[in-house]
Amino acid sequence: MVTPSILTSIKKLLGITEEDESFDTDVIMHINTALFKLNQIGVGPSDGFAIEDKTSEWTDLLPTRNDLHAVKTYIYLNVRLLFDPPQMGYLVEAINKQIAEYEWRLNVQVEGGSSNG
Repeated sequence: MVTPSILTSIKKLLGITEEDESFDTDVIMHINTALFKLNQIGVGPSDGFAIEDKTSEWTDLLPTRNDLHAVKTYIYLNVRLLFDPPQMGYLVEAINKQIAEYEWRLNVQVEGGSSNG
């Protein structure tokens, strides 16, 4: 089960326990960068969204939509590249291709007006 906390769930995907707060500032900054990118393609509140700690939840970001599950993966992939990039160039390229595909798909979903909430 995915935790409702944006920070906690991204930390888990990065292999960081919820109790380990030593990287929170860095991870939060990178999450907010990914959220900024999402806002530019029309995902999330029109006036933007940012987190400050583990109290921000996925439902705070997308309260009226339940069809954008790729947002979580998109944010994770962006944070991974900024926080803990792979050493192998081909892995970085593969992640960048995934990010580009998610950006396109999320934009299509938002532009298409599909909403399940």
